[in-house]
Amino acid sequence: MSEVTEPLAAVAPPSVVAWRDFSIRARRGTEYLAIPLLALTASALLFSLFLMAIGKSPGEFFELVVRGGFGGAFSIQNTLQRSSPLILTALAVAIPARIGLVMIGGEGALVLGGFVSAAIAIPMLGHAPPGLTWIVMAVAGSVTGAVWVGLAGALRHYRGVNETISSLLLTYIGVAIMNFFVEVSLRDLTNPNKPSTRPIGDDYMIGKIPGTDVHWGLLAGIVVALALHVLMTRTTFGFAARMTGGNPRAAMAQGLPVGRLIVGCAAIAGACAGLAGFFEVAAIQGRANASLAAGYGFTGILVSFLARHNPVAIIFVAIMFGGIVASGGLIQRRMDLPDATVLVLQGLTFVVLLVSETLYGRFAIFRVDGGGDRA
Repeated sequence: MSEVTEPLAAVAPPSVVAWRDFSIRARRGTEYLAIPLLALTASALLFSLFLMAIGKSPGEFFELVVRGGFGGAFSIQNTLQRSSPLILTALAVAIPARIGLVMIGGEGALVLGGFVSAAIAIPMLGHAPPGLTWIVMAVAGSVTGAVWVGLAGALRHYRGVNETISSLLLTYIGVAIMNFFVEVSLRDLTNPNKPSTRPIGDDYMIGKIPGTDVHWGLLAGIVVALALHVLMTRTTFGFAARMTGGNPRAAMAQGLPVGRLIVGCAAIAGACAGLAGFFEVAAIQGRANASLAAGYGFTGILVSFLARHNPVAIIFVAIMFGGIVASGGLIQRRMDLPDATVLVLQGLTFVVLLVSETLYGRFAIFRVDGGGDRA
């Protein structure tokens, strides 16, 4: 009897199969939403205990975060401005994660990309139109970032070097290279107070999106995020990358170019961070200096993990963290707390988020048929 029943059970009606597929996707989506929200709630509670321990009001703090980040037109535009580099540096973590790599070198790629963008623009000032200069700067910054993070991918595949360690060390090397040039050979001698390159000038600065005080980097970040979402979910490249991330040996057995996929995803990640560096120079700083190392690359790690490395979700999570960063000044003035207080919140959130990774697959409500497999 079992010999007959088992084949019949294996061939379920299409409606049953469709419902089961929908149930699996719904439970997986709910789990991926519920656990990060749980991590954020736990982080807020722990941070509240920290504030109470130093004699500050948690309610006032979070009220100021909302007001400083989203309380009005000025606050919202300030938040969106700060979200632009976070989107791009988070993508620098998310794309390698799809292939099973933990790359944290976005900060170095941003700094080097911004520096090269500024350096290549200097001889073009006054000799080339701004539009052409911006294109050259953007390409130079993106290529620099792609080469820099791509090097970590190459070391991972061809020499077995841990990509997390190598990308982190390359970040410090990249910042050191930038500091060397801006303090020596490319230093603007007319600015003795802070080592920096020669300014590109107002005529070569990228303007704002019409009707706002937000530069075009935000729109570029959103477009890049949507394009990479399509690349990783709707193309053979993305399918091959996900297959490699799931089981590299099986991917190699199927004849997939694992090495090129690893280096390619790393290069795409670096290009995103390098593009963020270009916008920091051409839209914010106007020159390359130590201000490029503002920590956007490290905050992008948190943004990507909280968004589950989903390029579309990264846009919204980046805006949320952009609001937290934008509220730092208001918190400092109203609560007499250092501006770095928001960094404590970010660090605590990251630790709790890493711990929450162990919760996936442990709740019966998110399992299928009561089994132990993750939905």
